[in-house]
Amino acid sequence: MKSRKKRLTEVYVWELPVRIYHWVNALCIVILCITGFIIADPPAILNASEAYFSYWFGVVRFIHFVAAFVFFFNFVFRLYWGFVGNRFARWTNFIPLKKSQWQEVLEVIKVDILMIKNKPVESIGHNALASLIYFGTFWAFLLQSITGFGLYAKMSQSVFPQLFAWTIPLMGGDLMARQIHHFLMWFFILFAIVHVYLVFYHDYIEQRGETSSIIGGWKFIEEDIADKEEITETAEAITKIAKKND
Repeated sequence: MKSRKKRLTEVYVWELPVRIYHWVNALCIVILCITGFIIADPPAILNASEAYFSYWFGVVRFIHFVAAFVFFFNFVFRLYWGFVGNRFARWTNFIPLKKSQWQEVLEVIKVDILMIKNKPVESIGHNALASLIYFGTFWAFLLQSITGFGLYAKMSQSVFPQLFAWTIPLMGGDLMARQIHHFLMWFFILFAIVHVYLVFYHDYIEQRGETSSIIGGWKFIEEDIADKEEITETAEAITKIAKKND
């Protein structure tokens, strides 16, 4: 049996809104990919009954559009939560504006990708490289939504899709927009595969409850690392209060 040699403490990392966003987003991507495949290459299902008895493809399209709306507004909510959530959810954690964040990116590359260092990077939420990649996926989410609603605007008179109608001419027409939309779908599929692998990998190596944290929100962190994080968070809070008073 493997025994722990370090003293661990529980740290509440992922707030409930972040966890809800994560699972809603994952479910939407699965539904959108499955229905997207069918829409792109519909199977030839022959039926001798009247056409109005065989509206399955219309149902597939409806599911795709509903999932797209949920996906988009769930994404908008996550953008908002990046300003009001805890330190692990805020945009300052995803946009590497500090030198220390870029140094951590290099350290993670050395440990996880090049494997030339054995010491794990001391991070509680996302490490700097993961945060940078997630920030890139947010842009991919936005582009996927723009191309999707732009294409939908061609066949809908609803107000919301029409807000994106201008994007299709900007991209050079329907064909280019569809290609971008299709390419991004494959990006999300590959990203999900790598994402799930790395979650289980870090869960096994670090033994911090990486997998369960996105369900319950808590991680098991070494006490010395958690203490450093608490000191940093307290210092930042004091700095903000001082700036407000000035």
